[in-house]
Amino acid sequence: MARVLGVDYGRRRLGFALSDETGTLAMPREVVSVNTLAEAVASTLAQLRTTGAARVVVGLPLNMNGTRGPMAQEVEEFVARVARDAGVPVVTWDERLTSAQVERTLLDADLSRARRKEVRDKLAAQVMLQGFLDAQDRESEDR
Repeated sequence: MARVLGVDYGRRRLGFALSDETGTLAMPREVVSVNTLAEAVASTLAQLRTTGAARVVVGLPLNMNGTRGPMAQEVEEFVARVARDAGVPVVTWDERLTSAQVERTLLDADLSRARRKEVRDKLAAQVMLQGFLDAQDRESEDR
């Protein structure tokens, strides 16, 4: 498996993570501030060009009951725009509870509020991407 770019989409910030060349381990990459959907798409395409990733995985914020709310619909619009220009597969992955998991970890590490804000989105992208990679690995073992 080639590198996979993970994206934690937000209206103001995008968190990026990247897998290793084997598609086994997700690593946090960076957080980019954006003001518009067009900026979010452009930033993601720039990350894709820079990393040479062969696939993009975007966290889909489903409601706890599995339904799609307004933010999930916004993410789907973002995914459609990225997919139109990316030239690689762009898929979504359920990201329920990843932000809460990251926030708990950062609080346990006693990070300041400012430092948590700096790293939260890229760590959420990492957790989401790692879940995707692990599922792909389990799926290939089942074959």
